[in-house]
Amino acid sequence: MNSKRLLYIAGPTASGKTSLAIALAQHFDTEIISCDSRQFFKEMSIGTAVPSPKELAAAPHHFIQQRSIHEPYSIGSFQREAMDCLQTLFKTKDTLILVGGSGLYADALLEGLDDFPEVDPAARDQLNKQLQEEGIEALVALLKTVDPVYHQKVDLGNPHRLIRALEVCLSSGQPYSSFLGNKKAPTFFKIQKIVIQWDRLILYERINQRVDQMVVSGLEAEARSLYACKDVNALQTVGYREWFSHFEGILDRKTTLEEIKKNTRRYAKRQMTWFKRYQDALWIPGGCSVEDVLKRLN
Repeated sequence: MNSKRLLYIAGPTASGKTSLAIALAQHFDTEIISCDSRQFFKEMSIGTAVPSPKELAAAPHHFIQQRSIHEPYSIGSFQREAMDCLQTLFKTKDTLILVGGSGLYADALLEGLDDFPEVDPAARDQLNKQLQEEGIEALVALLKTVDPVYHQKVDLGNPHRLIRALEVCLSSGQPYSSFLGNKKAPTFFKIQKIVIQWDRLILYERINQRVDQMVVSGLEAEARSLYACKDVNALQTVGYREWFSHFEGILDRKTTLEEIKKNTRRYAKRQMTWFKRYQDALWIPGGCSVEDVLKRLN
């Protein structure tokens, strides 16, 4: 199995990961595993930029809209299921494609996962409620109290990371940081990371255009259909939170669109900061053809 290879296509949102992954999958006659944590859920489509039916038909995809937002789904569950999927697919394929901008989920698969205790769902619900009522600052302050070590490391602007760390702290009574450092990377396949990099201003314009297209495609209606579930963990994400504030009269429509674009740009910036850790990656310019990528791979 050590002759097997996993190509991980990484990059910020709106960078063109999906199209490159499909082109490579077609070239290698292989299949795609998604590690985009926002695309796991079948109720979310427009706001998560799920591949179109045409794109899904162009190459076999796994972990796209396979769960409900009402089903608990942890990073550990993804890691176990995705590893099982890889082991099965590598029996008939020499190369597989991993794609997605959720670096934490990708790293769980590529580097292994620390052994964390089970989380009490009530703790997660409590933290999501606190985020809604008191804002992210309250979570930052709580983390500084219960785990000052991780407080110094984590992206304090990312509510998902904060809630993940705090739910472990509250459930176990121990600091989240005390569970870090026990990863075991998989050894039955080789890994090649490919990161798509755009000029910042061009990427931001691509993001703005994507948000505009999402709105044309019905993002507001999709968010409204999910408003009754707004406290569900999967919906604490850019593109939905802003609409929920609009429905509650907090934001007008123009400001809602501006906030989605601004928060998506901030998310893209955090993604690129994460991917800069990939010192061994093949960095390619945005818009690079699949032929050029293949030349650099060989």
